Amino acid sequence: MAEQRQPVARGYRDLIAWQKAMTLVKETYRLTGRWPAEERFGLTLQARRAAVSVPANIAEGSGRTGARHLRNHLSIAHGSLCELETHVLVARDLGFTGIPETEALLECSEDVGRLIRGLLKSLPSD
Repeated sequence: MAEQRQPVARGYRDLIAWQKAMTLVKETYRLTGRWPAEERFGLTLQARRAAVSVPANIAEGSGRTGARHLRNHLSIAHGSLCELETHVLVARDLGFTGIPETEALLECSEDVGRLIRGLLKSLPSD
């Protein structure tokens, strides 16, 4: 019988939270691309920055040594997630985004939030 090889660990890229956060970034760019052009340097930029911050902080925390650093960056990622949700809700209230699109992005965001909170709970406490 041939020996099966384990896939090479990729660190943060193996984390489902990071993978889903990357999907959230793509969906955020897709959604914000339909917002008014005059918001390009306002709400659009803020939403995109908040979205990118989520997987970036998961990756950065994973790349540092110690659970304390990871916990801190996961907390920042969760804060950015809440910020993104707020920007999307503002856009909905201003009529830039419809309810179905808003709900779809918020659902994706909630999934990422659950995963981040699960990671936080799994870490050893100081």
